[in-house]
Amino acid sequence: MAAPLSPDRLVKILRDEGVKISEFPGWRTRERDDETGKAFGPVHMILNHHTAGRNSLSIVARDGVSGLPGPLAHIHLAKDGVATLCSAGRTNHAGLMAKNAYSSFLDEASTHPAPSKASGTVDGNDVAYGIETENLGDNKDPYTRAQYDAWVRINAAICREYEWSQESVGCHKETSVEGKVDPRGPVEGYGTRGQFTFTPKQFRTDVEQRLKHPASWSPDTTPPPAPKPTVEERLTALEKRVTALEKKESR
Repeated sequence: MAAPLSPDRLVKILRDEGVKISEFPGWRTRERDDETGKAFGPVHMILNHHTAGRNSLSIVARDGVSGLPGPLAHIHLAKDGVATLCSAGRTNHAGLMAKNAYSSFLDEASTHPAPSKASGTVDGNDVAYGIETENLGDNKDPYTRAQYDAWVRINAAICREYEWSQESVGCHKETSVEGKVDPRGPVEGYGTRGQFTFTPKQFRTDVEQRLKHPASWSPDTTPPPAPKPTVEERLTALEKRVTALEKKESR
């Protein structure tokens, strides 16, 4: 049984992992357990989202949206990499998960099938931690380096605590029966990597790499040295210089 973490424990594991955190007022007791009559847990995975908007902290942590009361996630992750704790209980973030997709994360399978409503559904709000990462979701708005680094750390911290592998890390689009597309978009960079496009597979690979190190570890951010030119490239460059000199002398 993977019982939900206490507020204090959640704070500790995130700080140990190097995540900069903030605590939204009242987050320790704000939840949807009492209102729905459904308890949060046991928990079996993490579900990652994008907010599809700006300045969404209050919406995620407290206010919610029309027809969907807050809190809308356990953690809100801002552009500057600060993770704000929004709830320690049940939140309205996951909706219905396709059973075939959910089972692949529960079993920590190496592949995750496209969600099929025909396989049945599971209430994801019961079983998954939700992280809302601030991004417009328009495939143009970039996740910052600080934001992506914190995102990897948050997922790794929870996996490390429960002794889960990276295959317990999911994305909303991988489980939703409603055709959700999040998260998506460009990432400014991570470690020594330059800009790339967010994919669940790459994200899990980065979480996996992190889990191979202590929680205090940070990825190398030094760009790799430029490759030395080959003999052929040096000869070509030399020939160009010689040709340029010959042209200059013939004037």
